[in-house]
Amino acid sequence: MRNIRKNILVLLFGIIFVTFTTFNTNAEWYDEPNSSDNSDGFKVGELVLAGHDFFGTATEGLGTAVEALFSAFGRPDGYIIGEEASGAIIAGLTYGEGTITTKNLGEEKIYWQGPSIGMDYGGDGSRVMFLIYNMDNMSDVHRRFLGTNGTAYVVGGLGGSVYNRGGVTIATIKTGAGLRMGANVGYIKFSENPKWLPF
Repeated sequence: MRNIRKNILVLLFGIIFVTFTTFNTNAEWYDEPNSSDNSDGFKVGELVLAGHDFFGTATEGLGTAVEALFSAFGRPDGYIIGEEASGAIIAGLTYGEGTITTKNLGEEKIYWQGPSIGMDYGGDGSRVMFLIYNMDNMSDVHRRFLGTNGTAYVVGGLGGSVYNRGGVTIATIKTGAGLRMGANVGYIKFSENPKWLPF
């Protein structure tokens, strides 16, 4: 539980830093924090380039947020880029789809869904990047991940979450449009096929 809280604080710090950083949308280079962990994982520059077209003008913010996550967790084994929609009035639901990409296992289509509960109101549509750590097989991701989702979305804002299960950590970076304020606790379930039931 302490590790989860620490991870959430690090992620929130990164998001706050992004919010107050002057965006330079022409930047193409990002310094990678020193890390000896997982030398075979993805580098900051690779992830920013992968998300450049998808995230558009938010690329500079994406780069800064990725750097913050690298400082906390090192290089990820894989990443997911996709879109999701969610809404909540105390209880909420999230549905999304995207593509998971890895260095050694290739890539494939992936879907996710999940319920949440907490002091959380509103709805949002997001473009999202998941960074995946300590993944050995695709099946390591096809399961439920418990996490705390702290959101402070104002139109066009940034958000993020950290999920953990069995040593596998998934950190998210979201850009999107909508109005949603609050924080909730829930889980997210990844699967190879789309599912309507979030449980």
